[in-house]
Amino acid sequence: MGTLIEPRLIAGNSNRILSDAISYHISMYCGKTVKPVDARIERFNDAEIFVEVFENVRGKDMFIIQSTSNPANDNLMELLIMADALKRSSVGRITAVIPYFGYARQDRRSKARTPISAKLVSNMIVQAGVERILTIDLHATQIQGFFDIPVDNLYAAPVFAIDVKHHFGDLSDVMVVSPDVGGVARARELAKRIGAELAIVDKRRDRPGEVAEMTVIGNVRGHRCIIVDDICDTAGTLCKAAETLIKSGAREVHGYITHGVLSGPAVERISNSVMKHLTITDSIKATPRVNACDRIRIVPLAPVLAQAILNIADGTSVSSLFEEETINPIYAGYFG
Repeated sequence: MGTLIEPRLIAGNSNRILSDAISYHISMYCGKTVKPVDARIERFNDAEIFVEVFENVRGKDMFIIQSTSNPANDNLMELLIMADALKRSSVGRITAVIPYFGYARQDRRSKARTPISAKLVSNMIVQAGVERILTIDLHATQIQGFFDIPVDNLYAAPVFAIDVKHHFGDLSDVMVVSPDVGGVARARELAKRIGAELAIVDKRRDRPGEVAEMTVIGNVRGHRCIIVDDICDTAGTLCKAAETLIKSGAREVHGYITHGVLSGPAVERISNSVMKHLTITDSIKATPRVNACDRIRIVPLAPVLAQAILNIADGTSVSSLFEEETINPIYAGYFG
């Protein structure tokens, strides 16, 4: 175990509510108040971003809390400029806490003459001076290899497993469903944690944002189905998968999604869908429409992110947070 170094936080504008919650939990764990450093992060009249840190941070272990969610480009630039400001202030180390890593869906060339934007973004972050990444449920785990610095990719599955056990009671009729073949590993992880069977919805997509046909692989008749995925954007795939499961005999359908992008018609689709509930995390700041939707529940990431920040600062294991035995005490009181 290394020598305990108190982490210092700096919060971007992407999700101030989550940043404040992380500060609160770190304060609870440390037994003293830990707040983000005093800084201003603002835009000039021409929309240029400016950052000024008002406290001495020389030699400090700094953690930038900033999701690169919508508006992705503004939030990414905030992250880069904050990192540059800290680097030029002679901090000891910079860790970027990016609960939602934008551009992650552009992790490969899908056709000729297209970019690999996730690699470009990773290069920019490293060049800005970031020395470590902490994130949740990367869309593609190979993105960790795009960075030449350590990347701690936490999983929402342990938190979701606790939530499912609390809200579903008897799990004998629960089945976990992957909405596509690519998400089978993620769905299998939750299924293993709750002791449930696994099914797959095989989809054929003619063009981005449009699903032409879906087929259920597995017998879902009479089951309470939980669709598991990392990102829900416009909710088209999610809602159609739920309809397909109900038509295939499922008793009810729920969704567990890590990152609720929920753009465009997503909230309306979820409100009118056959799903009973959609559960998301607060990796992305919820819009007023999301908060007002009685079909959407939000589980917090602050407890696990705060513990991960402390583990990184202390030089102790972050992978221990993959286990429910570690997560359960952290989330005591959240799920009853």
